[in-house]
Amino acid sequence: MIRKSTSKRSTAIKICGLTKTSQARSIAEFKINAIGVIGVKNSPRFVPEEECIKIFNEVEKVSSSIEKVLVIANETLEEVKCINNRSTPPSAIQLHGDESVDYCRELKKKFPAIKLWKAFRLKSINDLEKISPYEKNVDAILIDAWDDKSLGGTGNRVPIELLINKTFKAPWILAGGISAEIIPEIFSKLRPDGIDASSRLEISPGIKDIRKVASLVREVREQN
Repeated sequence: MIRKSTSKRSTAIKICGLTKTSQARSIAEFKINAIGVIGVKNSPRFVPEEECIKIFNEVEKVSSSIEKVLVIANETLEEVKCINNRSTPPSAIQLHGDESVDYCRELKKKFPAIKLWKAFRLKSINDLEKISPYEKNVDAILIDAWDDKSLGGTGNRVPIELLINKTFKAPWILAGGISAEIIPEIFSKLRPDGIDASSRLEISPGIKDIRKVASLVREVREQN
């Protein structure tokens, strides 16, 4: 679960872009806070519904407290209804497209049991101004790096200098090029409520290097 950090609460860890049930179990056993599966069809890490359910079931076997996050982009409300009706639905939906504030408000109204996270790609200080209207309509916000060809999973880093002294009303998660090596730098300047790692921990798209996952988890916990 992603909450606002306090002096007594550690930064949460989310590992995203999983595609294999075996890796889902191994990563869940690190007792992280959230795992993410990609439901965006043009992503190299896309996982179809049947496999997504298997991954979520595997995570559930390890711990029911780990958030099961499905990443989608620009889906219809009807499609979200179908996702919610799956045998093992996500506990959180991460919106990674151009979803409006009204769309988020409607989703929260129709599906109150699902946590709603909204991703924003940060390129300049002006992009931060777009976030405020969303904060009371979502459960968390995610700050990712800008890329003109991809919605995410690029390995690009967020210009963290833009986030120094920035506060958000909702819990916030830092994504974009996250790996163990840059955690000390991030934590020396920022204290996000969560971090989200994917491509920098991979052998190939969707296949994680478990040793890199372990190193990231260890580094975050040492910094906390």
